[in-house]
Amino acid sequence: MGMVMIKCPQTGHAIPTGIKTDRESFGRRAVFFSRTRCVICHTDHAWFAREAWVDEPSIRVQHRRAAAPA
Repeated sequence: MGMVMIKCPQTGHAIPTGIKTDRESFGRRAVFFSRTRCVICHTDHAWFAREAWVDEPSIRVQHRRAAAPA
């Protein structure tokens, strides 16, 4: 499981939307529109699902281990 993330249009930083899911499930969802309160600039950002991604820390760790020299 991971967190659906979007990019803050004001700062360019990744921010969490509060939606927890996995990449596969998120990819199967119908296109939708949502709003998220930004923890960085404290404004509401409107976004479409196509602009978001799922950040799954366990997948990042696996990729790093696979890329590390033996």
